[in-house]
Amino acid sequence: MFSQTYYVVRSQGTGEYLVAHPSEDTADGFLMLFSTDYDALSYLNAHGQGNRTQGKVESIPSTALRATLDRWQLCGVGIVEDPLIPQVKFFRIETGLPFR
Repeated sequence: MFSQTYYVVRSQGTGEYLVAHPSEDTADGFLMLFSTDYDALSYLNAHGQGNRTQGKVESIPSTALRATLDRWQLCGVGIVEDPLIPQVKFFRIETGLPFR
């Protein structure tokens, strides 16, 4: 079985992932996912504001997303469709259901 590979941005200093908080009303965090490594790098270049050298791009298979979300206590993912604007689709991952 093949799994989708995504790319994430991770801080070299703290090890934390790039996370979005789309609602000011809640503290829900969404792991930002990119479909290609160059999209993640484009996002860093466009929105890093001087922090580009502190972030690194890592690949993550879809089979490891559940464990990553649980470990960092995140409620879902944000799939970046356009890193320059940015356009993001947010998906809340329900507990106990596999992510595909």
